[in-house]
Amino acid sequence: MLREERHRLLKRQLKKAGFVNPDSEDLAPFFKMINDAYMSFDTDIARLETILEESSKELFMANQTLLNEKEHAKSKLNTIVNTVHDVLFQTDTRGNFIYLNKAWYELTGLSWRKSIGKNYKSLMTGMNRHEKQRIKHFLSERKKNYNTVFKYFKPNREVKWIEINMSLTFDKKGNPTGTIGTMSDVTTLKETEIELQRASQAKDEFLSTMSHEIRTPLNAVIGLTNIMLMEEHLPNQVENLQALKYSGEHLLGLINNILDLNKIHSGHVNYVESEFSVSDLLKELESNFKYVAKDKFLVFRISRDIGIPDDLLGDRMMIIQVLKNLLGNAFKFTERGLVELKIEKLELNNGLVKLRFSVSDTGIGIPIKKQKDIFDSFVQADYNTSRLYGGTGLGLTISKKILSFMNSDLSLNSNPGKGSNFAFDLNLKLARPAVLPRPKSNNKKTNSQPINLKVLVAEDNKLNQMVLKKLFSKWEIYCTITNNGLELLEELDKEDYDLILMDLQMPELDGYQTTKRIRNLSDKIKSEIPIIALTAFAQEETRHKTTKYRMNGFMTKPFNPNEFHDLLSFYGDKIQNAG
Repeated sequence: MLREERHRLLKRQLKKAGFVNPDSEDLAPFFKMINDAYMSFDTDIARLETILEESSKELFMANQTLLNEKEHAKSKLNTIVNTVHDVLFQTDTRGNFIYLNKAWYELTGLSWRKSIGKNYKSLMTGMNRHEKQRIKHFLSERKKNYNTVFKYFKPNREVKWIEINMSLTFDKKGNPTGTIGTMSDVTTLKETEIELQRASQAKDEFLSTMSHEIRTPLNAVIGLTNIMLMEEHLPNQVENLQALKYSGEHLLGLINNILDLNKIHSGHVNYVESEFSVSDLLKELESNFKYVAKDKFLVFRISRDIGIPDDLLGDRMMIIQVLKNLLGNAFKFTERGLVELKIEKLELNNGLVKLRFSVSDTGIGIPIKKQKDIFDSFVQADYNTSRLYGGTGLGLTISKKILSFMNSDLSLNSNPGKGSNFAFDLNLKLARPAVLPRPKSNNKKTNSQPINLKVLVAEDNKLNQMVLKKLFSKWEIYCTITNNGLELLEELDKEDYDLILMDLQMPELDGYQTTKRIRNLSDKIKSEIPIIALTAFAQEETRHKTTKYRMNGFMTKPFNPNEFHDLLSFYGDKIQNAG
């Protein structure tokens, strides 16, 4: 083997070992074998280097492709995100923004680039303190989701309403890493909502005012009719007076229907549970409709299952209003035959009774195609119904909605030309007898018993003053009537009285402010005098305000003479017992 052909590594090893004659015949084959192995190894190494170089080039090209695709996807995602109208954001656990899309500037007026890394507290200067505290609690308490709508002022003082939705983000171990969420411009929606609320409030105020304006003269009509019935009159005048009284009460019922429907739509109706007597309820209904039955030559029948407890707990006003609406419709649309109110006992156990109330008639009935829509507002069975029979078409709507507050519903079974049957079921609690005072029945004659009482009145309407004077004269009550709150305060300063009847809406000084001044008088006796409000406004709003101004109660105009007599007798008896 020639020296030049030997592998460099073999040459180095031979020299290091000190071989003098490696080409000798004995050693040459051995060293040739080693040399060939070295040469083969070099070839393999060269081949591997070539493969590695080619693989490295392929990996580089693949990495470049991935980077390009990543940048393309990122650019595409940013394009999509930045064309979204809502703000997309991400924060850390302390509320520092780590991502914002370009919609941030349009919504807040703040630069999205300069806002990155800043805390929401320092950036959202228009956000009110309450909302900032809520977000702080959300971040600290680590609740999963958060949503709110808040008022925001941009740097140029432009007002925006912003809805924010955000959720916590977590790492693989379940530890919170921050939040991600959206902010939406809901200014138009919110302003529309505010306008609707204002319109609804204006409507409520208009109806309340109109109610007062209509009830005031109506109070005089019904009040004077009651007084005429109390006074001596010819026998043939009774029917005319009863008709006049019924017409006034019917008009009052229409007004109440419109107000009730408005209260239901506004969500101002509350279920009030109290004790009532089934017998008294039926007597009141019989008294209310017996003259209508007589005038139309109809049979009016009231039937009640044996075993129905008389003392129950429920909202008597709601129940009787529904029954009055149903009976009123039955009499209105029945020209001959029968109107029947039936109360059936379905269940009685564990202090509860389930009753079915039904009102049936032999009237005109309701066409099948109209039976589904008959419960809608202002809908009647036929286009000619209103012209022929009158009414507004609100009674059934109100009745159905009132029953929903008592977890019940109104069912209908009707055949055109044969009559209709309306029914509903109620679950009522049994009451212990005489636990609470029962409402008195209205079927008795007007009470004319004298009352020993000295009353001071503030009432600006002359007709109402006349009604009160006549009633007080019948009941032998000493009274002084003033025209407004200022006159009442002057009279109270001159003389002592047992009771004040206070109209709420008066010129100069209204009833609420007058009461406030009386309660602040230094004279303790005069400052604590009982004050009863006389009002034509709805009961719910009156109850709240009279309680707030420390009045002792109220009577709604037009008031029932017997209820008014009972109220005054209560204070008369109280003063006599105290004396």
